[in-house]
Amino acid sequence: MNVVMSFKMALQSIASNKVRSLLTMLGIIIGVLAVIIMVNMVTAAAMGMREWMDQMDANVIELYVNRYGETTRRVTPADVDNVVKDNPDLLTFATPLIEGGGKVKNGNRNLNGRLYGANAGYGLMKNSALAGGGFFTSSDVNNRSSVAVIGEYVRRQLFGGRDPVGQEIKIEGEVFTVVGLFKQQSEELNEWGDDARIVIPYTRAQRLMKNARVSEYFVGVTDPKLSTQAVNKIKELFKRVYQDDNAVYVYNQAENMQQLNDEINSMSLLAAAIAGISLLVGGIGIMNIMLVTVTERTREIGIRKAVGAKMRSILTQFLIESAVISCIGGCIGIALGVVGSEFATMAFGYDSVPIVDQIPVIAASFGFSALVGVFFGFYPAFKAARMKPIDALRYE
Repeated sequence: MNVVMSFKMALQSIASNKVRSLLTMLGIIIGVLAVIIMVNMVTAAAMGMREWMDQMDANVIELYVNRYGETTRRVTPADVDNVVKDNPDLLTFATPLIEGGGKVKNGNRNLNGRLYGANAGYGLMKNSALAGGGFFTSSDVNNRSSVAVIGEYVRRQLFGGRDPVGQEIKIEGEVFTVVGLFKQQSEELNEWGDDARIVIPYTRAQRLMKNARVSEYFVGVTDPKLSTQAVNKIKELFKRVYQDDNAVYVYNQAENMQQLNDEINSMSLLAAAIAGISLLVGGIGIMNIMLVTVTERTREIGIRKAVGAKMRSILTQFLIESAVISCIGGCIGIALGVVGSEFATMAFGYDSVPIVDQIPVIAASFGFSALVGVFFGFYPAFKAARMKPIDALRYE
C-alpha cells in the first residue's frame, strides 16, 4: 500500500468517526490556538513598547544631577561641553535642561506652558524634528536671546491654524519670538506630552526662572553600543567635582532597549512553553485513541498481513492516520488562533500583528502538531505492525 492510499484510508477513518476524531483533535486545537494567541499578544505588546522607546532615541543618554543643590561646587554646561569636545569618538552633543512652567499668552489666548531651557544641541534629538522654522543657535544661547521653539499643542492653543514662526508670544509677561515649530509627536494632543513643549535658550530660562540651576543633561552618543563608555566619561566629571560616585543618575536608552528585548524573548519562550503543554496533552489523547483504533481493527490488520502486507506498510498506515488527525487539528487551531489574536489585541488596545510576522509561529505550531502526531502515534502503529497474523485473525 502506497502513501496516497494510506492517506485516503486515514481520511475515511476520520470521517467514519467524526465525533471521536474531533475530540481527539481538541487537545491539539487548543494547544495551537493558545500558542498563537499568547505569542501574538506578547509580540503586539512588544511592538507597542518598542515604538514608544524608539521615540525616546537610543542615541541619547539622560543624566539627572543628584547633588546640585547640596554644595557650592557645580558642574557647569561648559564643563560638560568640554567633555564632548575631548571625546568626539564617543559623544556628539550635550545640552543642559532646565524645566519649569509659566503663563504663556498670544493676544487673548493663553495657557499654562511647559517651559524647557536648553542649548542648540537639543535640536539634534530625534523628537526635536521641526515642521517649520529653525532651532535657535549657539549665538542665541550666548546672547540670552528671547526666542522659542514650540510644540503643536501650543501652536493650536495660541495660534489656531496660523503659522506661528516669526510671531510673538509672552512668557511670564516677557516677549519671545517663535523661531521654530516641532513636528507633531502624538495623535492625541494634550498639555502633558511633547507637543506642549516650549523650548528657549537655557541662559534665558535661568533669568526667566530666577537663576534656576540645571537639573539634567541630554547627551548624544556616536553609537548606542558605545553608550557605556560615553556614560563613564561624563560620570568622571561629576565624580571629580562632587567627590561622589552617585552624583548623577543615568538613564541609558540603549541598555533599556536591550533589556526590553531580552525580557520580550523570555516572555515569548515562556508563553510558547506553557501553551506547548496543551499540545503534549493533545498528543497523549491521540495515542490513546490510536490504541483504541488498533484494537478495533485487529482483524483487519490480521487479514492484511495474511495476504502479504509487510510490517512497514502497516506501520506507515497508522502513522499517517495519526499525523493526519494531528495536522487537521493543527490547521483548525491555526485558523482560530489567527482570528482570536485579532480580537485579543483589539481588546487590549494593541495594534494587530501583521500576518507576515505571524508566519514563523504558525509554521512552528503546524510543524510541532505534526511532530506530536507522529511521536505519539508511533507506539500504537508499532504495536499494530508487530501483530502476528494468526493472533490477529483469532481476535474477537
